[in-house]
Amino acid sequence: MILKTQIEGQIIVLGNNIDTDQIYPAPYLALTDPEEIGSHCLEGLDKNISKNFPKGGIVVAGTNFGCGSSREHAAITLIHMGASAVIADSFARIFYRNAVNLSLTPVICKGISQHVKNGETLKIDLEKGIISDKDTGEEFKSEKITGQPLKILAAGGIKKYMINKLAKEKAE
Repeated sequence: MILKTQIEGQIIVLGNNIDTDQIYPAPYLALTDPEEIGSHCLEGLDKNISKNFPKGGIVVAGTNFGCGSSREHAAITLIHMGASAVIADSFARIFYRNAVNLSLTPVICKGISQHVKNGETLKIDLEKGIISDKDTGEEFKSEKITGQPLKILAAGGIKKYMINKLAKEKAE
């Protein structure tokens, strides 16, 4: 199992309806260098976010995170920026699935964006469905990741999941 069941990191807090063009603007879609891709993450909101993002940090957002076009680049750029997880009040469905498929942990926690501040440190316990604010001591109940999304994340993404599944079927 590749999925870390506990993730801890310093956070940046974003608003509601952050769309894929804000996460990864269209002019950069042809880039292939991972470091360069990560350097343009969230540039549609602020050109300095990726420069100041803490390694292993966590993005916290309001409702409908990842709305807009269905580009998987939005999840890819967050990974290359160094995000260990994204917590949101809610996700656009296509972004959620792209994040899972690319092994970026998306955590739904309704209302969290209103209770945390930039720079605080959160600890996510995926098994318990609890997010702890290490600075304030507050705890928040998150939705647990279950079923197929959990299996895909645990495998390290959809490619590894399918390789393992096909190898198992072939062996039977």
